[in-house]
Amino acid sequence: APGARVTGRPLDEVLPPGRTTEVLAGRVAGTDLLTVCGGRVLVANRMDTADGGTVATLRDRTELEQLGRELDGTRGLTEALRAQDHEHANRLHTIVGLLELELYEEAAEFVAEVAGAHRATAEQVTERVREPLVSALLVGKSAIAAERGAALRISPATDLPDRVVDPRDLVTVLGNLVDNALDAAGARVRRKVSEDENEGDGEGEGEGPFVEVELRAEGATLCLRVADNGPGVPAAARELVFTDGWSTKEPPSHRRRGLGLALVRRLAERYGGTAEVTCREGGGAVFTVELPEALRVLEGANR
Repeated sequence: APGARVTGRPLDEVLPPGRTTEVLAGRVAGTDLLTVCGGRVLVANRMDTADGGTVATLRDRTELEQLGRELDGTRGLTEALRAQDHEHANRLHTIVGLLELELYEEAAEFVAEVAGAHRATAEQVTERVREPLVSALLVGKSAIAAERGAALRISPATDLPDRVVDPRDLVTVLGNLVDNALDAAGARVRRKVSEDENEGDGEGEGEGPFVEVELRAEGATLCLRVADNGPGVPAAARELVFTDGWSTKEPPSHRRRGLGLALVRRLAERYGGTAEVTCREGGGAVFTVELPEALRVLEGANR
């Protein structure tokens, strides 16, 4: 039986390296410790027994964490819509004023300009990202970025066909990376507001905060890149950021921080791919994820 083969063997020989093994082996102390194992979010507890042994319990809270992230996204989108409501009200007041002043040509030009800007944003996404769930995610994140004073850009190199094997996995990966990048870009916004000094960002100095997304198909492999011009990730922390529970941010009241990037890496590994972070030229961070076999290859297709 499977249990007979592992009885009496050290945990390090039975389980793969990672935080789950560290917790179960007692090398990480604490209660309700969160780990990620096989794409599942687990809550682990370990207690010594009177006979010199230990008892470990694992609870699955993957769905709860997913609901928490969806709640965060919903709140962010609600805030963005509220801001847009004020923006639309101001534009309507402007149009009414132009009409009352009988400046009809100016009113028509103003309406055309506003409508064209919104249409251009959605068209820019959908013409390059033809997977509906992913394009919808990016349009929503674009509104949230604007509310936070940042810009969400689609790289000119982006070209994602409508043949993603599991769009939900891609939404999880991309959503987590964009959220982290927006947080980093937000730090740049707060720094600009609170400090009246040169930032010294090299070629990015004076540039507004932004996040850039690139999605490319290389045969059956999906290549994803999310860059930002925030403070960046120090070299010493470029592996730690993918560790369960590692975060520099305060957690929201309904869930814990430090799981998003761990899930990104686990999903990448599930596809036999990789997830890494490097420094962006000019300041900031670049997260790159490769997902082999994430795309269906159509017979006779060139890409």
